[in-house]
Amino acid sequence: MFGLGTTELIIILVLVLVIFGAGKLPEIGGALGKGIRNFRKEQERDAIDVTPTEGEKKEEDEKK
Repeated sequence: MFGLGTTELIIILVLVLVIFGAGKLPEIGGALGKGIRNFRKEQERDAIDVTPTEGEKKEEDEKK
């Protein structure tokens, strides 16, 4: 995973603990989880829906 070993991950975790403190970690983790979840949900959505609405259908029928 990105060339990060166990030692590097432990160093990163210790730095995060020092910077944010243990009390903020659950909030940061929750926010990160929500962000990832929302990103995945948006990625799963279909492409832009281009089906005509009822008003557009009526306009097309009137033109014909």
